[in-house]
Amino acid sequence: MNVQFAVPPYCILQESPSQPGGVWLPGSRLNPAKNCLNLNSKRDLDSIMIVWRNEGDDETPIQKMTLKELQLEVWLVAYALNNLGLDKGSAIAIDMPMDVKSVIIYLAIVLAGYVVVSIADSFASSEISTRLRISQAKAIFTQDFIVRGDKKLPLYSRVIEADAPIAIVIPTRDSSLSITLREGDIYWHSFLDGARDFRGTEFSAVEQPIDAFTNILFSSGTTGEPKAIPWTVSTPFKAAADGWAHLDIRKGDIVSWPTNLGWMMGPWLVYASLLNGASVALYNGSPLGSGFAKFVQDAKVTMLGVIPSIVRTWKTTNSAAGYDWSSIRCFGSTGEASNVDEYLWLMGRARYKPIIEYCGGTEIGGGFITGSLLQPQSLAAFSTPAMGCNVFILGIDGMPIQPNVPGMVGELALGPQMFGSSSTLLNADHYDVYFKGMPVWNGKILRRHGDMIERTTRGYYHAHGRADDTMNLGGIKVSSVEIERICNGVESNILETAAVGVPALGGGPEKLVIAVVFKDSDHEPDLNSLRVSFNSALQTKLNPLFKVANIVPVPLLPRTATNKVMRRVLRQQLAQADSSSKM
Repeated sequence: MNVQFAVPPYCILQESPSQPGGVWLPGSRLNPAKNCLNLNSKRDLDSIMIVWRNEGDDETPIQKMTLKELQLEVWLVAYALNNLGLDKGSAIAIDMPMDVKSVIIYLAIVLAGYVVVSIADSFASSEISTRLRISQAKAIFTQDFIVRGDKKLPLYSRVIEADAPIAIVIPTRDSSLSITLREGDIYWHSFLDGARDFRGTEFSAVEQPIDAFTNILFSSGTTGEPKAIPWTVSTPFKAAADGWAHLDIRKGDIVSWPTNLGWMMGPWLVYASLLNGASVALYNGSPLGSGFAKFVQDAKVTMLGVIPSIVRTWKTTNSAAGYDWSSIRCFGSTGEASNVDEYLWLMGRARYKPIIEYCGGTEIGGGFITGSLLQPQSLAAFSTPAMGCNVFILGIDGMPIQPNVPGMVGELALGPQMFGSSSTLLNADHYDVYFKGMPVWNGKILRRHGDMIERTTRGYYHAHGRADDTMNLGGIKVSSVEIERICNGVESNILETAAVGVPALGGGPEKLVIAVVFKDSDHEPDLNSLRVSFNSALQTKLNPLFKVANIVPVPLLPRTATNKVMRRVLRQQLAQADSSSKM
């Protein structure tokens, strides 16, 4: 990756009794954003760094930005950030769609020695507020609206409701701002005007220690509050190494993956592309329709990343029909369980190029188990641990099953020494979350992950969802507690609820099912009406992408002797009931 250190490390990995994962590249100083913008053997000033198109402009030429143009834009924003007068290391949030401006802002924050706070543009104001509070963000970049088709969805108003700090507000696409800002907030053009004297002047990157924070992302835990996971200076290079090793991202590639900077795959896409000499391909709009399919064709995308629910929509609507995806060399897939039939269909869009399944976590900065172009692949399966990762399947005694024993299903554990993975949390004890109570293997304590995993008799791996009280809805991990807190307040006759993700028959994403205990057991509830109410509450207060698939009335929730709800048991019962009803 031609990584340039301001100060090189004095060794690669240093064992540390206080950190089970050790200390990687100790003593080194560098800046990952600077490494994205450097001249090296993989690019010159005329190399294309970003290609993009806005939804609705589907007949216009693809827009392109060279390295020189990207440098000038990032440097200008970095100078403007300094004018805010914030201390170095301050947290600055981004709550925007993933477009060319948000990527420029992201790189500028890291280049200038600040810390990005990643917030998905789909979040309700309460979720925005939670993330701003936990991260102690001092400023936020946002847009006035989000445009999707003929709809304008408010964004800045949600930021105001979240009681955000100073906001830099960017007009949607090329429109002028048609809103009135709060006192103290700044229009985007006024923000840049403050640095106009530095336009064209190189910004001197802030070179940081390897353990300095660059990005704060969030992953749901089981306490009702999202875990705040800092990415350090090392994490971007883990993302890029995975892209190089497993998805074959290289000089001249064009990489597209519909995502957002609020999720780990947003920063991953930036680093995995730019640090490997590839271009980032961004479609500013919905990836579900024919406009995105045409963008993939016109941009000549070589690596297309997906989540299974997107593929299901493409197949159902046939929105990719008639478009030439022959430039694709491979697909990547992450976020949720895949479906064999749908993925065979997807391969057929690009002359049966392979799909590399990729499973990881925000706290890892990339994948722990994946596929490889150096091995035969099996649809909807993983063929190998990710480079630098060791995976273990725990038996019923809580100890690792002997490596390479096929046909086993159990909870996944990871080797502790993974380059780029987290070693701290902002709002929880990192050791307690990931290591406390875990078994020791060959003298090293294993790292908790929480997925159920199967190693097949053919040596492949299948994911079987979460082992804890966290579920995966459309590629978004969310705790049951967060959902239950909202559902419990929807109707006065509800005593308690339990939210579980039930695997779909035949594979694919989990379905959200709510088990409900009613106060009045003789009352005949209108379950369809209640489902509508649940959806309205969840989409307003938590995430507009969440949707309840089914409500199941139960007399009591299964509990442990210490009165904890056994959601895993409930999940198994509901999955078996769903399977029986389909027979």
